[in-house]
Parts: sequence; C-alpha cells; structure tokens
Amino acid sequence: MTFSVKRFTAIFQKDFKDLYRNMYVSSTAIMPLIFAVIYGRMDQVTIEMHLFVISISLALVAAFLQCAMIAEEKEKNTLRGLMLSPATLTEILAGKSAVSILMTVVVVGISMFLMDFSLAGRGALIAGVVLTLIFFIGLGTWMGLITKSVIEASVYILPVMFIFGMGNMFMAFADQYSFLEILAYTPGIQLEEIAGLEDSGAGLSELTKPFAIIGAWVVVSITLTVITFRKRMTD
Repeated sequence: MTFSVKRFTAIFQKDFKDLYRNMYVSSTAIMPLIFAVIYGRMDQVTIEMHLFVISISLALVAAFLQCAMIAEEKEKNTLRGLMLSPATLTEILAGKSAVSILMTVVVVGISMFLMDFSLAGRGALIAGVVLTLIFFIGLGTWMGLITKSVIEASVYILPVMFIFGMGNMFMAFADQYSFLEILAYTPGIQLEEIAGLEDSGAGLSELTKPFAIIGAWVVVSITLTVITFRKRMTD
C-alpha cells in the first residue's frame, strides 16, 4: 500500500487541533524556554549549557507531547479506530509524529535564539540532534502505547526527563556515585561528545562511536514502538 499524503495530513491536522485545545500538554514547552532565558542572561554560556537545553527540549516536548497525544487517543478510545482505519502504520506514526517534531523544532529554535547560539557550521551536531529527535519521538510513541491516560503519561515522563533530558547535569556527580556513569551512554551526553569532537576537528572515524550509540537507541525505540503498535492492533 502506498503512502497517502491525504491521510497523513488529516491525522496531522487533527492532532494539531487537539494539542491547541489541551493547554496542559502544550504548556510543557515552557520549561525549556525558562532554562534558555536563565542561561541566556549569563555572561558565559558553555556548549554544555546549550546542549542541556536542547536535551531537555527533546525530552519534554518531543517525547512528552508524543506520549501524551497517543495516551489521550487511548483514553478517548479513538486510537483503536484509527488502527483499524485504511491508514497504514507509517501514515499513522508519521502524522502523529509530525506535530511533535514541529513543536520541538520551534521550541529548540526559540531557545537557541534566546541563548544567542547558532548551529550554523555544525553539521555533525545537527545530524546528532536530528538522530536524537527520532529516538525521543520513538520513545514517546512507545510510552504512549503502554500508558492509559494523559495523567499516567505525565508520571511516566518523569524518569525520561531525569535520565535522558537532564543526564548532562547528573554526570557531574558520577565521581561520587559510580552507577551514574551509565548516563555517559545516553544520547544527550553523546551530543556533547559529538560537539567536542567537531570543535577539535575530528574526522568521520572518530565520530562513528557517538553516532553508533545514538543510532542504537533509535533502533531500540523504533523496534519497541512497532512491536507494541502491532500488538495493540491485534488485541
């Protein structure tokens, strides 16, 4: 079955309208902007601070919006109907993900403007951010499929926010608490690694490891999403 732009657009427009009406969900986009304003007022803003804001934006906007929108569909008992509609798995996931991606890009763009930070000339970092965005969209979709309501989704997003969104901050305590060293493998920390390597003029071979780690996270999140989605279609 071919990809239908018409069905994709219909799903996108419906989710965008639902998001506009649900101020509780859309208000989560404010937190990254608050961090951006605070950091933007500092005399010296490090690359780690910029990447922290990007990471928290991806966790709170991409992952949570995606999770909340799908959980809300389940809460209203409309997701099942969508699954049984002529729309394909690709059209459904693409249509629902487009809203979260659009909101995330807007929030990250505004945050970077407030912090006077530009990604121009940082091709490797941009590629890493895009790959990380795909991971968070996949993670949010999967979480939405396993939660039953928006309230439950709000609870589930907390560990995601702390582990994946604020891992950069907790790494400062890794010397005291060895178990925190596992956070070094999260996408946010890998973005720092990519930025550092890119600034030092590293070649493609040196960038392979951080991209491979983020890529592994992407594969895991998408695999979980597809398996869970198909299971829900047959339940």
